Amino acid sequence: MMTELIAKKVEGLPLTQLEITYFIQGYTQGTIPDYQVASLLMAIKFKGMNDREIADLTYAMIHSGEVIDLTSIQGIKADKHSTGGVGDKTSLVLGPLVAAAGLKIAKMSGRGLGHTGGTLDKLEAIPGMSITRTQKQFVEQVNRIGLSIIGQTATLVPADKKLYALRDVTGTVQSVPLIASSIMSKKLASGADTILLDVKFGSGAFMKTLNDARGLAKAMVKIGKAMNKDTRAILTDMDQPLGFAIGNILEVKEAIETLRGQGPTDFTELCLYAGAMMLMQGGRVKTLTEGKRLLKNLIINGQAFEKFKSFIGAQGGDTRYIDDPSKFEQSAYRIDITSDVNGYVESLNALSLGEIAMKLGAGRATKDDTIDYTAGIVLKKKIGDEVHQGDVLAVIHTNLNETNELMKALKDSFTVSSVKVRAPKIIHATVK
Repeated sequence: MMTELIAKKVEGLPLTQLEITYFIQGYTQGTIPDYQVASLLMAIKFKGMNDREIADLTYAMIHSGEVIDLTSIQGIKADKHSTGGVGDKTSLVLGPLVAAAGLKIAKMSGRGLGHTGGTLDKLEAIPGMSITRTQKQFVEQVNRIGLSIIGQTATLVPADKKLYALRDVTGTVQSVPLIASSIMSKKLASGADTILLDVKFGSGAFMKTLNDARGLAKAMVKIGKAMNKDTRAILTDMDQPLGFAIGNILEVKEAIETLRGQGPTDFTELCLYAGAMMLMQGGRVKTLTEGKRLLKNLIINGQAFEKFKSFIGAQGGDTRYIDDPSKFEQSAYRIDITSDVNGYVESLNALSLGEIAMKLGAGRATKDDTIDYTAGIVLKKKIGDEVHQGDVLAVIHTNLNETNELMKALKDSFTVSSVKVRAPKIIHATVK
């Protein structure tokens, strides 16, 4: 039957729900071989899928394993997903911020691979912090304090794990139907009532253009609506890193600063906008303006910061590090990268910066690599900033003895011109 499915898709014909279920179940159970599935994935990449096919594919993937039941959690369960970027520590701020406003955040997150950092890695940089919870502990914690972030269970959407591994080695990662169903199957299987998608585009993102990001966002929002979930998306800039910090402990510190009202402008703006959208989805506010005002007050009065501390403490983290971030371990070396010229920062290569941070030890080139939580980069200048010769552009944090190549690559990631340019806006559009 698989040969018939492959032939249909090669001709550009839609697959039926029964055919899609057959293919997902057979591959998950090991009765359909890699080479046949690889052929079908390649046909999907070139011929695409219609909205009904994508919804059917997502549904079949959801039901390839465990579906989390969160009905015992009182109130609206909100979730947010980012398509990944450099310096993206949004969940560390958005979770406690929205929970302090009255929504429930029962979130399952992933680890980082390549130039994008993972929420779990950042949380585990906090001494004592555990990202493992039983279902009972997970539900109890969300009911008690409104927030828990844990790792995905091994039984959640096993079809996606197998398919992604195959896509990775067959050149079929770049396909909107396959990306959309991969992301949404995990989000929908996790049991949330509302889903906000942060779809990033630019040099440091998976999607390189605004149009590509919009296409992916529309596909995912349609899937969510087909499953009767309030699903919306924001399209955000990733031509430069989010905030100033890149690297696990460095990003945790920046998240703490943001919850204390002292965070970078672009990062703070994104958290307030995304948080207000989530509050609208959860019926907590009627407008973005009202939502932002509420969230700003929760930062000013300290409730968002206290919620973060409660969350960290509930999962075994040592809250003394949250109260006093200077307690965090630091790298052996801190190296200033300075400007050779006068002018204005015209562009920043976010992809290059993410890859440099990974090579410093802040990320993984393969899933088995060990992370150095202290390693990373702190930017001192971003797009639109004026620089003078000798000004510090960025600071490298590392335990490596030899960094000359990475220092050069970091300097080359900055383009400085004589013409003043505007800082890019962080949020470009919403899709709902």
